[in-house]
Amino acid sequence: MHAPVLVMQDSMKREQGGKVQRANIQAAKAVADIIRTTLGPRSMLKMLLDAAGGIVVTNDGNAILRELDLAHPAAKSMIELSRTQDEEVGDGTTSVIVLAGEMLHVAEAFIDKKYHPTVICRAYAKALEDAVAVLDKTAITVDVEDRETMLGLVKSCIGTKFTSQFGDLISDLAIDATRMVGVELGQGLREVDIKKYIKVEKVPGGQLEDSVVLKGVMMNKDVVAPGKMKRKIVNPRIILLDCPLEYKKGENQTNAELLREEDWTVLLKMEEEYIENMCAQILKFKPDVVITEKGLSDLACHYLCKAGVSAIRRLRKTDNNRIAKACGAVIVNRPDELQESDVGTGAGLFEVKKIGDEFFTFIVDCKDPKACTILLRGASKDLLNEVERNLQDAMSVARNIIKCPKLVPGGGATELTVSAMLKQKSSSVEGIEKWPYEAAAIAFEAIPRTLAQNCGVNVIRTMTALQGKHANGENAWIGIDGNTGEITDMKERKIWDSYAVKAQAFKTAIEAACLLLRIDDIVSGIKKKQAPGAGQGPSKPKIDEEGDADNDQLIPE
Repeated sequence: MHAPVLVMQDSMKREQGGKVQRANIQAAKAVADIIRTTLGPRSMLKMLLDAAGGIVVTNDGNAILRELDLAHPAAKSMIELSRTQDEEVGDGTTSVIVLAGEMLHVAEAFIDKKYHPTVICRAYAKALEDAVAVLDKTAITVDVEDRETMLGLVKSCIGTKFTSQFGDLISDLAIDATRMVGVELGQGLREVDIKKYIKVEKVPGGQLEDSVVLKGVMMNKDVVAPGKMKRKIVNPRIILLDCPLEYKKGENQTNAELLREEDWTVLLKMEEEYIENMCAQILKFKPDVVITEKGLSDLACHYLCKAGVSAIRRLRKTDNNRIAKACGAVIVNRPDELQESDVGTGAGLFEVKKIGDEFFTFIVDCKDPKACTILLRGASKDLLNEVERNLQDAMSVARNIIKCPKLVPGGGATELTVSAMLKQKSSSVEGIEKWPYEAAAIAFEAIPRTLAQNCGVNVIRTMTALQGKHANGENAWIGIDGNTGEITDMKERKIWDSYAVKAQAFKTAIEAACLLLRIDDIVSGIKKKQAPGAGQGPSKPKIDEEGDADNDQLIPE
């Protein structure tokens, strides 16, 4: 026997072969089990303590996984899944994880039977193609302008969330907001930028029912000189600047040496004149409100007060962009470049109100705003955070429908239809790939099964009844009503899902399952490369000699 050859360093761990796949599958299933109970309208909430000691109470799959700190690499890649899903379509984060976990779970049997992972992956890829084809067939187009349908749709998508108990409230807010900021790109395309132009302001206090979509913008600012400046202006002319209204200071520690005392007064006079000119250039356009992103000196404030102009300073750039979109103003970089066309006249009301302890500026009642603010009120911070998360999901759903107005049935009906069709097709799949293909078909049933589990109905009976209804690919609209667990027609109950969300969920889940199955080697314990001579044994502690003991080194506590 030869002595074993060591290729790797001792500190490295290496796992190979089927063991790795089993470990990955276990990890993925563990992640799916954490999330599984949060699917559907009867879902449970999870409470997480984050590092700072704050609490997060939510049932949004992505929010939960974001807070978890996992060690296993496969589990980490599962978390990425729900993040992609959230960024792409904003909804369906839970179903993606449950599906991927199930896909891996059914693959485990084949790994045990020594199937080659690529065979399983090939079968899965085929199943995915056919599943998307089935989706295309069952999808129906919807009229975006029809508010009732939109409302039903958004409601069913966030019916699984905490806020569903408040009726249509959140769905209304979401639809109003997305409708408002939609921009026509021509050729029937619509662009809805939720991130940039819809701001959610959370103000604790009041009731949830007080939440509104403002036709305009609100920000947490007060006028520069309260008392002197007007706090309410109807039909204001608004000028937006992104330059400081103060005398330009030297970059850092500029020294000016003056020999004669008169020069000092000249210097001050120059500063004053500079600011006066600047204000004069602005005031020539007779604005009512001047808003700048940078500073505004006392002197400028005085001139503006004298002219009866309200000013707001140090506004965030994003807020400024929103105001520009809402009232039709153009953000100007230098006061001397102002033109009449840059003045925003689209707003109906400028007002500063006090909510709770803080002052908020409202620029509302805009004529055709392309940006808006959603004002959320509620009892506590935690509640508001959860409502905001739900609102984001609702707006994403509304956006998806505006972009791609196709619907598929919710309540697990889509998955059952896909599953039934795949089972039929599996008989025509040749060779060894037939079995993994069939397994993939069965894996799709995880979603309705989980829904049934979360409702607390008899899972086996419900599933057999559903499979019977869907057997030959007919009754595509029969699914589970997530609230009662009854088997009903999804069209009547208005339980829909957006086509974009479903298609994305299927793709992400299956691709991820294939990725994890094809890993056959995990090497851990790789250290970062150190600089040469750095790792030469522990260095001796340095002892201060008496001479350099009073150096500026801090003595550790």
